[in-house]
Amino acid sequence: MVSKNQIKLITSLQQKKYRIINKLFFAEGVKVIQELLDSNFELEHLYSTKQDFEEVLASKKTLINEADLKKITALATANSCLAVFKIPIEKQIKESGLIIALDSIRDPGNLGTILRLTDWFGVKEIVCSKETVDLYNPKVVQATMGSIARVNVSYVDLNAFISNTNLAVFGTFMDGENIYKTSLPQEGIVVMGNEANGISKELENLIKNRLSIPRFGEIQKTESLNVATATAIILSEFRR
Repeated sequence: MVSKNQIKLITSLQQKKYRIINKLFFAEGVKVIQELLDSNFELEHLYSTKQDFEEVLASKKTLINEADLKKITALATANSCLAVFKIPIEKQIKESGLIIALDSIRDPGNLGTILRLTDWFGVKEIVCSKETVDLYNPKVVQATMGSIARVNVSYVDLNAFISNTNLAVFGTFMDGENIYKTSLPQEGIVVMGNEANGISKELENLIKNRLSIPRFGEIQKTESLNVATATAIILSEFRR
């Protein structure tokens, strides 16, 4: 059985302020939970409708029914399990290799997808402005499909970080240099802008290397690419 206090705590974790207060977040689904269990994330408690996750201590596991799972899920259709984990202490940023910097990304699905992309392309660091959606938002965690366990995400004053880095800084702009005709280094920082407004003006002034993804359609009325889609193209070209 899951108690009323447990239900209250878990549902409160859908809000950032309660995740910060309790230093907890939750994940749903066998794949995501297993990825986190196999990583350095520390399990607080697991709730499941099945007798699975045999490696988890009985004291940290509760068998619940589907009705109770529906009370705590953040999904439209409840999965078979939900696990609460402790939010780890933020790690130091390693300024080497390729780094993705996110300027005020607001959509949880976009952040989660970008984490999956960086994981796929072997990028270990994502640096976010403090206005970017919270990493431990349930929708972000779900969208990462476990990649949250392998990519270090930091929240910083992005303008200050870019101002003080020794790495080459690249930004994506409509009037930038054609990425398909540009010689790209093996390391550097690539800034991706907000879904609606792109890279902020203040940050734009700090970026010396302007890149663009050209449009090939004959009509060319599409205003922009989804930020996660653009990130996939950018990473593919840097890794080519």
